[in-house]
Amino acid sequence: MADKFMLIVNTPDREFYRGEVSMLELTTSEGDIGIYAGHIPLTAVLVPGVMTIHEDGAEKKAAVHGGIIEILQTKVNVLAEVAEWPDEIDVNRANEARIRAERRLKSGDAHVNMVRAELALKRSLARLNAVD
Repeated sequence: MADKFMLIVNTPDREFYRGEVSMLELTTSEGDIGIYAGHIPLTAVLVPGVMTIHEDGAEKKAAVHGGIIEILQTKVNVLAEVAEWPDEIDVNRANEARIRAERRLKSGDAHVNMVRAELALKRSLARLNAVD
């Protein structure tokens, strides 16, 4: 049986998840990261992506839209701007947001805030990938 660690995921409006897990996967500003019990202590910036929680042989996926992660020897704290379970995601709305963001990025319009459009695209893709 794999060693476990405590995972706590909070957003500004709720405690999203609390439980013992065997592994956590998510995306930081430095790239994808996988965390097991006993991981080296680390603090990192989260970017929009899918968070995969491994518990008791099952996987739970959620969309995370940025934040920070604090990794300790026996506990991981995730402070997310937004975290959503797949059943909380409106797939049609996320797909429409993806299309709008892609259209803005391809437009070449000097008035389009490209950073904002890229972030909107990443958030919509995080939602859609969490549902898959």
